[in-house]
Amino acid sequence: MIAPASIPSPPAEWASFSIGPLTFHVYALVIVLGIVLAVWWTNKRLTARGGEPWIIIDIAVPAVIFGLLGARLYHVFTHPADYFGAGHEWWEVFAIWQGGNAIIGGLIGGAAAAWVVCRLRGIRFLSFADAVAPPLLAAQAIGRIGNWFNHELFGWPTDLPWGLEIPAPNAAIPVGLPADTLFHPTFLYEMLWNLVGVGLIVLLERVFRMRWGKTVALYFIWYGIGRMMIESIRVDYSEIIFGLRSNVFGALVLVLIGLVLFIVQLRRHRRDEVSIYADGHVWSEDLDATSSANETAATDSARPDADAEEESTTTDDQNEKAESN
Repeated sequence: MIAPASIPSPPAEWASFSIGPLTFHVYALVIVLGIVLAVWWTNKRLTARGGEPWIIIDIAVPAVIFGLLGARLYHVFTHPADYFGAGHEWWEVFAIWQGGNAIIGGLIGGAAAAWVVCRLRGIRFLSFADAVAPPLLAAQAIGRIGNWFNHELFGWPTDLPWGLEIPAPNAAIPVGLPADTLFHPTFLYEMLWNLVGVGLIVLLERVFRMRWGKTVALYFIWYGIGRMMIESIRVDYSEIIFGLRSNVFGALVLVLIGLVLFIVQLRRHRRDEVSIYADGHVWSEDLDATSSANETAATDSARPDADAEEESTTTDDQNEKAESN
């Protein structure tokens, strides 16, 4: 019998719904909601630091695409038994609506794309990373709701009053457990850990005026520590790397990167960051208007030369015709 204080899982039919010919998956919608929130909040943070309004769109579009690709590839390569071999179809590799997107892989893919765009737009990558870190952690918290609807990412059996009900059949449930077994709601633990992290990082950022990559370093450290602890009690299958679950190993790497980045940037940069742009300028409406005016003036100044060249060419053609006659 399920304990009265336990956390129920949503019915399986709630995981998706249809409107006309279209089918919407709650897991995907939750991810989209997190992305929208992260883009909106990052735009506010970048603008407050002297960035051009909505420059985030230029960065977010490729970052989201490659982030989703990296998240899926990382998950598939660290859980090959879930996608390859007997009983599996090739197309399941691409069925992201069924779950299976690794945040660590998403960070790798998204960061690579964002770095390229930042270079092209003259934005310091670490300045962008600082701005996106708290919104990204908030988006990750929202995304864990999708795991609840998909009946995934739960932990060891427990008799705690907040134990999670997982209806059978479920491939992640260890064989031999009673049907009324409750499990640690690890998706909820991570969601709460992330939300606390958002508040803590924003607070420390404001108190200590953290810039130059120190905010994103704290994000790596906080998220990595939480992920290592929570991942360690999950019951689903995972590849083992150096004796650790693949995501525990990945989270450990994040913590180490965060520590090194924080120490290095703390020593290199002790003054406030003046601008997110590599050339040190701060965006303003007047500056944007001046830039547009300069572009127009340059176009106008080039036009007489083009007209003169065209007129010269026409004259030469007429002379050639006259000589031929």
